[in-house]
Amino acid sequence: MMHVLTVATQGPACHDITAELADWLRSGGAVRGVLTLIVQHTSASLLIQENADPEVQADLLAWLDRLAPPADDPSMGWITHRYEGPDDMPAHLKAAVLPTSLQIPVDRGRMILGRWQGIYLVEHRRAPHRRQVVAMFASQA
Repeated sequence: MMHVLTVATQGPACHDITAELADWLRSGGAVRGVLTLIVQHTSASLLIQENADPEVQADLLAWLDRLAPPADDPSMGWITHRYEGPDDMPAHLKAAVLPTSLQIPVDRGRMILGRWQGIYLVEHRRAPHRRQVVAMFASQA
């Protein structure tokens, strides 16, 4: 089974895609196997992270901004790739340290995630985007 999930973003944020993926697995009759996800962009990421307290996502985004501030920040004068604005290269750096693909085991039609885990598309750019996440489920005999 394969599905392309489109996520509309409005700037840096963590978008919880767990429920939509779970619905797709159920509707497709998934039983046991592996769900593989890949985001088809170089300035966004995928992440399994806590879903109970939204402060976790806020702190994560703040940490990423400290790790890679916009290219017009004085500390980022070494950046040469600036064609798409001051947030572009830092977005690529953030995507380089976070995963862009995930594999999640599935049993009895449900993703095997921890109690407080959710799956997130992490948008690193400031401008709105439409991000595609390809989901592929491979069943196990």
